Amino acid sequence: MSYGLYISAEGAMAQQARLENLSNNLANVATPGFKRDLAVLQARYAEQTQEGQDYPGSHTQNDLGGGVMVKGATTDFSPGPIKQTGIPTDMAIEGDGFFVVKHGNQRMLTRAGNFMINDLGQFTTQEGDPLLSEDGEPARIDPTAGPWNLAANGTILQNGNTTNLALEKPHSMGDLVKLGDNLFSPLAEPQRVATEQRRVMGGHLELSGVKPPLEMIELIETARVFEANVNMVKFHDQMLESVVERLMKS
Repeated sequence: MSYGLYISAEGAMAQQARLENLSNNLANVATPGFKRDLAVLQARYAEQTQEGQDYPGSHTQNDLGGGVMVKGATTDFSPGPIKQTGIPTDMAIEGDGFFVVKHGNQRMLTRAGNFMINDLGQFTTQEGDPLLSEDGEPARIDPTAGPWNLAANGTILQNGNTTNLALEKPHSMGDLVKLGDNLFSPLAEPQRVATEQRRVMGGHLELSGVKPPLEMIELIETARVFEANVNMVKFHDQMLESVVERLMKS
């Protein structure tokens, strides 16, 4: 295979992965608590070195490298802007920490605070996953016991009864695996947010962490680089075709 064709094809695949991440970010620009993903690109060795047929520093043509490859994706956990909604069941965490919800049989973490109350008085996500309290049970109110309110430390108050919401954070953000529905699965047991650090705003919502202007700039840049790599693939293909035709005629 032409070395230039190989490098261009690898570049196009890497930029395609970036495009997919950026498109997903833009699709979630209005999703509360959403955290944007960033494609991680890494320089790669030439194919012969990748397959163990050569080694780095051999001073052969393989030392030119093999272009770039997608190493994976990382999540930007920067907090999104907080908006006052006036909806009592909307909640936003200030600072560190995540809400804890039960998804199936697993405890998941989320920053999306657009909760609702079901017929049983339980706080749930938009997908129906119950919001958990510190005792591991679904946080709930008594629909027949009158008004309730949320204290600044994340405690639900109703008629003298209190329910502390479970607020947890990982030891490292690298411990979190991003799943669908704005949920994160902790790889290690998370820790509780310290009492003096618990800050929850009722009637407020953390918006998406996606910044549309920035994403659009990166999207345009990535699309142009992808197009340039595709054009280089076409150029090398045409060049090889021309060489083959000349050899056939000779």
